[in-house]
Amino acid sequence: MVVRENDPALSDLQEKSLGIDKEALAAPVKNAVDKFQLLPEFLKVRGLVKQHLDSFNYFVRTQIKKIVQANDLITSKIDPSIYLRYKDVRIGEPSVIIDGVTEKLTPHKCRLSDITYAAPIFVNIEYITGSHGSKTTQMKRDVIIGRMPIMLRSCCCILYGKDEEELARYGECPLDPGGYFVVKGTEKVILIQEQLSKNRIIIDTDKKGCVQASVTSSTEMTKSKTVIRMEKEKIYLYLNQFTSKVPIMVVLKAMGMESDQEVVQMIGRDPRYSELLLPSIEDCVKEAVHTQHQALEFLEQKVKRLPYSTPAEKEGRALGILRDIFLANIPVRQNNFRPKCIYVAVMVRRILEAILNKDAMDDKDYVGNKRLELSGQLLSLLFEDLFKTMNDEARKTIDTILAKPSRSSRFDISQFIVKDSITVGLERTLSTGNWDVKRFRMHRKGMTQVVARLSYIGTLGHMTKISPQFEKSRKVSGPRALQPSQWGMLCPCDTPEGEACGLVKNLALMTHVTTDDDEGPLISLCYSLGVEDLELLSGEELHMPNSYLIILNGLILGKHRRPQRFANAMRKLRRAGKLGEFVSIFVNEKQHSVYIASDGGRVCRPLVIADKGVSRIKEHHMKELRDGVRNFDSFLKEGLIEYLDVNEENNALIALYEENANERTTHIEIEPFTILGIIAGLIPYPHHNQSPRNTYQCAMGKQAMGNIAYNQLCRMDTLIYLLVYPQRPLLTTRTIELVRFDKLGAGQNATVAVMSYSGYDIEDAIVMNKSSLDRGFGRCIVIKKMTAVSQKYENGTSDRILRPPREGYEAARMQILDDDGLAAPGEIIRPHDIYINKESPIVTRGPVTSPMGLPDSAYKPSRQTYKGPDGETPVVDRVALCSDRNNNMCIKFMIRHTRRPELGDKFSSRHGQKGVCGNIVQQEDFPFSERGICPDLIMNPHGFPSRMTVGKMIELLGGKAGVSCGRYHYGSAFGEPSGHADKVEAISETLVRHGFSYNGKDFIYSGITGEPLQAYIFMGPIYYQKLKHMVLDKMHARGSGPRVMITRQPTEGRSRNGGLRVGEMERDCLIAYGASMLIYERLMISSDPFEVQVCRKCGLLGYYNFKLKTGICSTCKNGENISTMKLPYACKLLIQELQAMNIIPRLKLTEA
Repeated sequence: MVVRENDPALSDLQEKSLGIDKEALAAPVKNAVDKFQLLPEFLKVRGLVKQHLDSFNYFVRTQIKKIVQANDLITSKIDPSIYLRYKDVRIGEPSVIIDGVTEKLTPHKCRLSDITYAAPIFVNIEYITGSHGSKTTQMKRDVIIGRMPIMLRSCCCILYGKDEEELARYGECPLDPGGYFVVKGTEKVILIQEQLSKNRIIIDTDKKGCVQASVTSSTEMTKSKTVIRMEKEKIYLYLNQFTSKVPIMVVLKAMGMESDQEVVQMIGRDPRYSELLLPSIEDCVKEAVHTQHQALEFLEQKVKRLPYSTPAEKEGRALGILRDIFLANIPVRQNNFRPKCIYVAVMVRRILEAILNKDAMDDKDYVGNKRLELSGQLLSLLFEDLFKTMNDEARKTIDTILAKPSRSSRFDISQFIVKDSITVGLERTLSTGNWDVKRFRMHRKGMTQVVARLSYIGTLGHMTKISPQFEKSRKVSGPRALQPSQWGMLCPCDTPEGEACGLVKNLALMTHVTTDDDEGPLISLCYSLGVEDLELLSGEELHMPNSYLIILNGLILGKHRRPQRFANAMRKLRRAGKLGEFVSIFVNEKQHSVYIASDGGRVCRPLVIADKGVSRIKEHHMKELRDGVRNFDSFLKEGLIEYLDVNEENNALIALYEENANERTTHIEIEPFTILGIIAGLIPYPHHNQSPRNTYQCAMGKQAMGNIAYNQLCRMDTLIYLLVYPQRPLLTTRTIELVRFDKLGAGQNATVAVMSYSGYDIEDAIVMNKSSLDRGFGRCIVIKKMTAVSQKYENGTSDRILRPPREGYEAARMQILDDDGLAAPGEIIRPHDIYINKESPIVTRGPVTSPMGLPDSAYKPSRQTYKGPDGETPVVDRVALCSDRNNNMCIKFMIRHTRRPELGDKFSSRHGQKGVCGNIVQQEDFPFSERGICPDLIMNPHGFPSRMTVGKMIELLGGKAGVSCGRYHYGSAFGEPSGHADKVEAISETLVRHGFSYNGKDFIYSGITGEPLQAYIFMGPIYYQKLKHMVLDKMHARGSGPRVMITRQPTEGRSRNGGLRVGEMERDCLIAYGASMLIYERLMISSDPFEVQVCRKCGLLGYYNFKLKTGICSTCKNGENISTMKLPYACKLLIQELQAMNIIPRLKLTEA
């Protein structure tokens, strides 16, 4: 058969065999644009602790003004014409007033001299002054009502917007993130608090399994919680102001919905709903409540009676409760309860939906139902409480003064608001971390923590930590589980092990936490986009199948017939920059409603917008960004990028890479590795490791020693750990460069050979090379602080510091003192050395003849000695003198000790592979490669199989390739497709090109015999961290030593040189062995043996009379039947304590 060219069957066959997809050919062309450059730009705009700074700035600029405006008037009750009005409030720059002179403060000065970094709060006031009937209005500007602690790097801080040189002039590290406060010289950070969102309906079940809808309302004025619960088929309302549960129909009738038909229409005409509602309606009829008046009378009986209220107040309280406290977030204007009725109807409908369909229940652990409370919100609550308290006290003082009949002096109202209460309240709360705000029923402990300054990365991690809302002891697995909605918002790896596992979380790299936006413009915008007001609708129209409710921050605005179109219009406006960039629009198909959120505390993150799967960001945009023409904000303004919160993500389809996008894709991730947090971002190739290993590394990365900050040698912290030669990792990740970890590394690149050697490497122990330790591998410095205060006393006397004697009995212990009586820097200090030769006056209270010229006999020595372990040789590093807040002289000694690694010090790689140093071997005995390279560490190969840390192997390969070709290799998470992680094939090619084996194994000679080993050994550089757990700080043993006074047993704990306790369980073991003499020795002879005299006749304890050289029984009054025996002193004590309680233990003795 001859095939001609134009045979139709053939062309058909050809097309099928080639499998051409014509649609794919017609689709728009996708270019993979490297969007990585957006990350550093985002961090420039947002920073790593931007959420703290934003929140504090919002508080300082907006909220504090709102609080003062809301409570701006103080009026006297006795004479209403006398008033004081606050006009304006602002926060000055950080300063302190010393002897009437205002002096500027820098954060570093506050750290060194133990004062609070605070700025004055200025108000402008207008007030009435009056004396003897003539009253005049006066203005005062810049009255200081208190001092606000300032967050570092916020808009009030002097470091705001400064460049590196200016920061260095202030003694501040340019890499330090800020976001914390300096209170009394210690750095305190207010942790991010996690909470359920306010003003939202949440459907869940209570302990008994009843379905309930709860709303926690929180407005400027009131905070309340409303619960509507279905119990035994009937629906009840629970509210704190009512003594017992109230039927829901009575509440609706009391709010003016008298007809049952309207209620049924409001909830929905579906017969299933009506059926479930019937028992509640019958219940209402049974109570004979038909009209609004009857309903209010019925509620009136349920209202909690205040103990001291007058009968006149009782009338009409029910309506007031319904208006102001019940669902407080729904405003009632001119007694129009209609919006509230509709809200209740929606709540009831949700409950009925949840009963009919279990899917309608809300998940409390879903991140979209959570809000993060930041320092700004917490401080504003605190300030509001303190401000109101101050005003109330001023009002009381004014009233008491005006109540006096004869007033001679001029009456000036402005002097009553200058108090210390605000300053002291803010300072005390920040330094203790206990928020006791009685006005808002807030009692929380441990909200602030001292900033962890163990390593630079530990500090950053502490700033992004999220504290959970409930206690750790509850054994619940729900909140601990990794929620799918945490993707990109919270780090999946970074959570502690143990009891807080899964409860304490950390923010991911590109997360932003929103602050409040104004609602007014949004409401008017919604109405102009076609939202129909609820006032104009009947209940019938409320739940039509094609109309959706529009809900803004928990407020029902109205309904819309075309929700998808409305949502798209809102999003278009947001992308054009006409709305706030953090407003989220979420269409909930299940609940037939559109949620618009503009409140603070939602977590959101930026994503690239895609049209039909094609990214809006093109190559020329990125080029403009690299050339510095654009920044991150211009991408937002032009609608190329937008912020999505967790709820709106449910309406989006997000592709990881542009290649994976299809027609329906709406957004594309900027970079996939940003789902990890700061600390997890340090791990190379984390996606090749078993998940818990990454979690272990997150816990250990915070304990790695390294550099703290550029100003670490000027700091006076209680404890500083520094590595002597820190390095940046050879195999780095993008996160490391973004958070500047390469500038302040915490570890060293060690050449590791993976082999078994000597048996001292069992169970993860590491064999180390002595020569590399001599060259400074793993060497660290520990700096401790000791303080002494030279005090002034109330009678005018004060401590004095004397010149030390150079010869005589005390001179040996005072060798390190200078002539001023203080230890000299650079001197070696030994245990029991005196570091300050101080004397205190004997009489510190009561009158003294001449306080300055006391004789020497009036002083007693109060020297301070160095208490440290024997065998250490620390050095006095530096001595600083400053005056503390009570104007006493404060002397600080920094004591430095250099340590080299020894047996038992803890090391770890970046893959959760921790191990202690098991043996230190001379370099001569170490194996070496044919190139003459000798490893620094030898690691046992059994660490790999069960742990499955393949990332560590790739790190070794990448590090080896990096050393041989001279460029840093990358190992970012999920980075292979986008080129942020080198592929193993490429690394192997590099190795082969430089003469190594493709798999990283080397030909090794034994250091002991000099013969080649039988196997090829996997060897190359891995970044190792030295952790803060060192044997020198943990080692503890004791022979005889100090005892406790009351029981005469050895003390407890290493710090008190305590004994090693044989507890209950150890005792059981000894009993099981039958080692009775050993038990006898451990429980009595070595602990608290005591000889007692026991009367054989009455069995009570006697005493030994030294004059008569015999024992005497106190009860029998003679010494005839006395025996001597040994008892533990604690037993004798117990017998005597029982006798004091009228219980008489008698000892029955038999001859041994």
